[in-house]
Amino acid sequence: MITLLTVFHVIVCIFLVLVVLLQQGKSADWSGAFGGGGTQNTFGARGSGTVLGKATTAAAVIFMITSLALAVLISQSGGTSVIREGARTNQPAQPAQPAGQPPAGQAPAPATPAPQSAPAPTQPPSPPSK
Repeated sequence: MITLLTVFHVIVCIFLVLVVLLQQGKSADWSGAFGGGGTQNTFGARGSGTVLGKATTAAAVIFMITSLALAVLISQSGGTSVIREGARTNQPAQPAQPAGQPPAGQAPAPATPAPQSAPAPTQPPSPPSK
């Protein structure tokens, strides 16, 4: 069902793009090209819609309906998602260990001597002269 609706949705998308590109603009006649008023723009709104205008409206309505239908069908609980599959883990999470303690179930590591640092100077440094 989703595959069939997706194919129909793509066909409607292509049809909608083609119908919109085929339409003539409001002032696309000769008078509109040179800045003239033209009678269709001077005396108010355009008359009845053209065949291309009605086809555009119908294609836009069908596009919206198929978009909403696809969104609802895909979001149902029966659908699968790559994100949901990747988020599952097979092992339980390990509790955090404080620093310096070995993980649970392991023997403590042997103590190593701390590295020797350089001896501290015996006299404090002299204050800077002014």
